[in-house]
Order: sequence, then structure tokens, then C-alpha cells
Amino acid sequence: MSWTAVMVLSAGAYLFKLVGISAGERFSRPLAPVASLLPAALFSALLVVMTVTDGAALTLDARLVGVAAGAVAVWRRAPFVVVVLAAMAATAGLRLLV
Repeated sequence: MSWTAVMVLSAGAYLFKLVGISAGERFSRPLAPVASLLPAALFSALLVVMTVTDGAALTLDARLVGVAAGAVAVWRRAPFVVVVLAAMAATAGLRLLV
């Protein structure tokens, strides 16, 4: 990526923030229900991409088992530390067996 592209993207990001601050509540009130769901959706998409891809290839390995174990722990309403430990233990256990 060139420095020109980095500068243009940085200026665009700054402009979006500036427009959001200056627009205030005129536009945020109708979008509030959707906007509150965006961080969770973006985090979920990032998690899936990091779990099942390796570069440009689709990879199904121990990471997927760890994410599944963490999802089960979240579903069972476990504390965050337990969720992380369950995911780590499942991933490490499968890697140890294989």
C-alpha cells in the first residue's frame, strides 16, 4: 500500500468522525437500534475470519474447536475467564492429540 493511499484513508476516516460529531443526534436517533448491533456483528465476523482462514485458504483446525468450546461456555453464561480458559484448553488439547 502506498503512502498516498494511507493518507487518503486516514483523511477519510477523520472526515467520517467529524461528520458524525457535527451531525449530532439528527441522524443517530433513527439508526440507534441498528447501530447498537454493529459492534457485535463486526466482532463476530472478525472472529470467524480469524478462525477459519489462513491467508487466502480455508482452514479447519483446532482453532475452530476452541471457538466452539468458548461459544458453549458463553451459552452456559460462564464468566469471561472461564470462557477463555475453555477455549484455550480445547485448542491445546486437540493440538496435543493430533
